[in-house]
Amino acid sequence: MSPEQATEKRQQLMRDGFCVVDDILSDTFLQELRIETERMMEDWVPPPDVRYQGQHVTAQGAENPIIQKLLDWPATRRALEQMGLGDFASTGGVILLTKDPGEPALYWHQDWMQWNDPLSCSPWPQIIFVSYYLSDTSRENGCLKIIPGTHLKRIPLHDQLVPAHEQGARFIAEDHPTMFSDHPDQVEVCVKAGDLVLADARVLHSAHRNLTDERRTLVLAWHRRPDTVPAYWTDPVPAIIAERNADAEYPGSRIPGDLLR
Repeated sequence: MSPEQATEKRQQLMRDGFCVVDDILSDTFLQELRIETERMMEDWVPPPDVRYQGQHVTAQGAENPIIQKLLDWPATRRALEQMGLGDFASTGGVILLTKDPGEPALYWHQDWMQWNDPLSCSPWPQIIFVSYYLSDTSRENGCLKIIPGTHLKRIPLHDQLVPAHEQGARFIAEDHPTMFSDHPDQVEVCVKAGDLVLADARVLHSAHRNLTDERRTLVLAWHRRPDTVPAYWTDPVPAIIAERNADAEYPGSRIPGDLLR
């Protein structure tokens, strides 16, 4: 990426809550990942409560050299550095997420778990999910859907959702009228195999049902940065962040509270 392109990507991540970096994986490593992930899923029986998320196989880099190679992938590190996001570090593991043929959609949710912490108001990302796509994606095979800007601004949908994942959403009916709805502001993030999607943990996202006869696979990693002001930030620091007590304990919560306005 040129410096201008890198800045534009970072600004999109901050403004919309996501961005795409094309062709991050080499063809050789992409094929290596396809073979390894299929091996990892071969005898895996997904628990029924993750049927909306797909295979949902977890793996630690320390226990799998190919996964560690992905977590250390130089092109990703280079892209993060170019974008000014070099202080993000992997949490050490991945999740294999699929949409097998005919599998249902993924419900609307966000993945931030610190809604009582003033860091929820940061205009920059603190935690991002880093998704490596091993398949081309489209509406037909279950592409990602994102509602831009919902990491920073509350919309009515926030207050209509069942809390994410194990706190309720995994157990809803497949025909839930809100959780699986299309939203007028949604963007369908269609990518090519080998592309990388970076997204803020706070942004509302979901995925379509897979209507094709082929599996759609991605490998998701979580990256986090220190609880500090990033070096690229030159605007005034919001008072709620500047005055945050770094030594305080903020109870975890997946439910956006008063800090999301």
